[in-house]
Amino acid sequence: MEPSSHNSGEGQEKDGADDMAPPNTGHRFSRKELTLLYEEVLYTIIHRLGKPDIGDIAEEHQLMEHVQKAFNMEPEEHYSILMRVRGLEHPTRCLKVTVKEAKEILGKDASGFSDPYCLLGIQTKRDHSRDESPKRDSPMQKKKRKAVVRDTIPDEQIKRTEMKKQTLNPVWNETFVMEFDDPGGELHMDMWDSDDVESVRQKLIEMTDLHGLKRIFKEARKDKGQDDFLGNIVIKLKDLRCFEDKWYTLEPRTETYPDRGQCHLQLKFIHQQRDTTLSKESEESYTIHRNLLQQFVQYDITQHKAGSTSWNGELSKHTSTILLLHATQHDLPPFHQDLAKWLAYSKLYQSLEFSSSFLLQQLTSIEYQWFSNDLELQHKSELKQSFESLLSYGLRLFWKFRDVFPPTVKKSTERMQSLLRVLVQMCKMKAFQELCDLTPNFNERLIIAIKTGTIDWFYAKNQHLLPMVMNEEERVKSLVRLTDEVSVDLESCKKKWNNCFFNTAKIDLFSVCYVTFDGLIAKEVKKGIADISALMSPATAEFMFQLYVLVKDIHKRRCFLQSRESVLELTDFHCWFREALPKWLEKAYTTAMERVKKAIKVDQLKHPGDLNKHSSSAVDLALCFTQIRTTLQRLEWPEPEEAFMIMVRITEDMCKIAKNYCEEIQARAEEIVVVDNEEATASKLCVVVNNIEQLRLVILKLPEQLDWENLERHVIHIIGEDQFQNTLRHQLKTTTTYLDYEIKGVIQTLAQKLHADINRHIHNLASANDSVPLEDTVVPLMLFLESELKYMNQNLVQENFNSLLAQLWTHVLNILTGFSQQQVNYLQYYKRLECALLNLEQCFHADGGGLPLETLHTDKFLALNEHLKLNTSSTRQLIQKYFVNKIQQQNSTENEKYGAVTIKGFYRNSEQKLYIEILNAVNLLPMDSNGYSDPFVQLTLEPKHIFPQVEMRTTDCKKNELNPLFDESFEFLVTPEQCQSEGACLMLTVFDYDTIGANDLEGEAFFSLGEIPGLDNDGKSVDNVSVPQTRLALTQPKSNEDEVLKILEIRKGDREAQAFMKLRKQRLKQSLKSDR
Repeated sequence: MEPSSHNSGEGQEKDGADDMAPPNTGHRFSRKELTLLYEEVLYTIIHRLGKPDIGDIAEEHQLMEHVQKAFNMEPEEHYSILMRVRGLEHPTRCLKVTVKEAKEILGKDASGFSDPYCLLGIQTKRDHSRDESPKRDSPMQKKKRKAVVRDTIPDEQIKRTEMKKQTLNPVWNETFVMEFDDPGGELHMDMWDSDDVESVRQKLIEMTDLHGLKRIFKEARKDKGQDDFLGNIVIKLKDLRCFEDKWYTLEPRTETYPDRGQCHLQLKFIHQQRDTTLSKESEESYTIHRNLLQQFVQYDITQHKAGSTSWNGELSKHTSTILLLHATQHDLPPFHQDLAKWLAYSKLYQSLEFSSSFLLQQLTSIEYQWFSNDLELQHKSELKQSFESLLSYGLRLFWKFRDVFPPTVKKSTERMQSLLRVLVQMCKMKAFQELCDLTPNFNERLIIAIKTGTIDWFYAKNQHLLPMVMNEEERVKSLVRLTDEVSVDLESCKKKWNNCFFNTAKIDLFSVCYVTFDGLIAKEVKKGIADISALMSPATAEFMFQLYVLVKDIHKRRCFLQSRESVLELTDFHCWFREALPKWLEKAYTTAMERVKKAIKVDQLKHPGDLNKHSSSAVDLALCFTQIRTTLQRLEWPEPEEAFMIMVRITEDMCKIAKNYCEEIQARAEEIVVVDNEEATASKLCVVVNNIEQLRLVILKLPEQLDWENLERHVIHIIGEDQFQNTLRHQLKTTTTYLDYEIKGVIQTLAQKLHADINRHIHNLASANDSVPLEDTVVPLMLFLESELKYMNQNLVQENFNSLLAQLWTHVLNILTGFSQQQVNYLQYYKRLECALLNLEQCFHADGGGLPLETLHTDKFLALNEHLKLNTSSTRQLIQKYFVNKIQQQNSTENEKYGAVTIKGFYRNSEQKLYIEILNAVNLLPMDSNGYSDPFVQLTLEPKHIFPQVEMRTTDCKKNELNPLFDESFEFLVTPEQCQSEGACLMLTVFDYDTIGANDLEGEAFFSLGEIPGLDNDGKSVDNVSVPQTRLALTQPKSNEDEVLKILEIRKGDREAQAFMKLRKQRLKQSLKSDR
């Protein structure tokens, strides 16, 4: 743990240099000193007093063996010293008694209190026999003889405390030393109440109750001046340990008052006039004890099984027993014992590594008991020297904390924090502040030590990493290694050590080291790369990039500094590398391009399995793009405008690579195509289009992966939004458009390989014999598509498969539409086409696994579907559809170009009748030469097949009117079911009556019967008054106005269809005549 001597490489921070001088921690006792200490400890063991405590070593030979090992004594030398010690004079044995206090004693005075004092003495066996022999036949023999001090112990051997006035809880704290020869003796202590002669008047004044009066009567029977017995304590010396501190019960002389209270005594066996050499040479007991402690602790630490670093200050039982005996026999105060421990431990800590937390315990004990007047000048000097020595040693360790407390060693940080806590606490102590002059203060010295150590560490690393050959490449490589070492060290400072320093000493270690490294790194890097030319080799450029990234990462850590006021040397670090920047970008591009080309050359255009449908070159391409992105992210150029240009260059390069890949992968497919094997060719085309699709997705993610949004925020105020859009986003859009076109082209090629077979199957089903069931005609087409689409789905990614489906779906709709436009005069033909359309819809949708219904249901599909539904409908369904369309047209018509007719209509369930009231017509066209018309209204219920029994009705003709008022009512006997049929309506036709020739058509209107009032009134009656009027605009039929009519027209063999068309043609003819 002892660090070697070290000098700063720069010679900076000279203040506090003395703190880092190597301390003298390796003190060893000379052989003579060890012999004298050995004699001292053997003498202590031989003349042991008191019984062993629990946990102490009781056997003398065990203690002797331990001492012999601790002092490394040979058996012959041990025996020689032991014999000499046994021949020395015995020490004067003494019992040191401290009477501290008593509590709850008896009150003997009239006031209820006592004036207690104590008599102490040691009664030997000789005194005891002399006391009992003359009183053997005394009547007092049967009484308890507790108060024996005055009777049996000579007066000159009796010790007496002061008398405490009027108290039941007296406090004395008086100490007496009593010699004794006989270890079998007893310590006697009597407590008495002192009674002075007082007048009866005075006693009556002090009396407080009847007990006080009794005490006055009792005292009257006593002799004048006789003291009252309060209790006594008898302790056998052989029952005492070497040190006792406890409460003892006061025993009564009679049973009258058995509870007499307690007395607190401290008892200690001590020596006087020891015959050892050190004692006779007037060597201080404190110094002897400290040296013994140092010797034994050093031995215990070396014997610790887990190693000295885990030793927590716990001494062995043998050592503890010996040190306790020695301290007790020499009567060392607790403060001196703690001081001796501190001096010994603090010195040993500098030569033997153990847990410094134990030092903190000793400092706490000294601080708690500190009173400078209790120490002699020599002791103060020793304590001061120990403080300064440990402080100097500790600062030296923190000067080289990287080597002493490496982060890779287990619990090194805990050891560092423990030592730092000891030093901080020590410098805060009253004892330290009184004895030592700490200028500069501890934190300033510690910062100086850290800075100086950091500078020395940096230059030592730099010297170690210097290359043997100083060319450009080796010089930059050494800077890379040096900067990496600094980066790792700063990481350790931040994560491993900083909390320790800040929590304990309020020092931001990271900030101190960072600011120091900032200047050192800046100086070395600028000096190292100053002479490197723009024509540097690729290897040098690569090392320059590594160096740039490391310096950038170090500079980024400035955000962790507590104070950012100072200007850092690395602020414009990127400027030092500007000449190398084009080399880095070109290297990234060429490396990626070469790797992609190599990947394409070995690509067999086979995908590995169902989950991955791309070939190996697509994987390599993605990795190349990832490496380029990583390069850009690591570059993180700090200058916004230059960073934008770098992004433009990177994006342009990636787009170039993408286009080049797209061209070469298709060329590769043509190169390895298998002749006369359509399946193998299709498989390779699937892989190609999958690879291009994957590339397209990668390109689309570039804005997010390259963080364009963040770049735009930083440069938008410099270059403007238009330039940003016209460069980066334009590059991206151009590339994705190109890839989309290529994907579409490959997929179109795949689709075209299926077109001929699809056309053939649709032609076959369209021309199938009517005797073949509908479902059977579609089976060949569906089997073909199922096989081909299954293969495509297995070999295409979902996006490309959906794109292929979309192209095939468009083609299928075009083919079916073409067949449906052929005017074929039979239903079965159209039913086969309709069946094919429905099956194809299900096939391409695949229960949600294919194209969504929204994509399938294009306008062309809806038109085709509607066209086929009409062509597969019966004539009557078509007629009903025609009237449905007319009703819809009526409801949407607002233009009254041909006038309008107003009616009322309702249905009465109870009568099964439809009531129609024709009210009027307005704004009719003039049909006659006089500018008027002779209008009348014709009423028919349509379609005829729904109302076969209902005859046509007409109103009266109104002469010379354009706004005729009719007010005529009509009844129709029809059922609700007829009225609710699809297309059921009342057709109102307004004619101009002509006497000669056919009537002219004014217009027609259609009134739906499906929702007529009263139809669903659940039996409720509806009258004419409550029914609202309905105004219907008149329209005239147009040629080719409805697809239904076209279909009915071509059904030449259908009488019903032809009859309906005849009526509509007549109506159309009348309409054309009216227009003329």
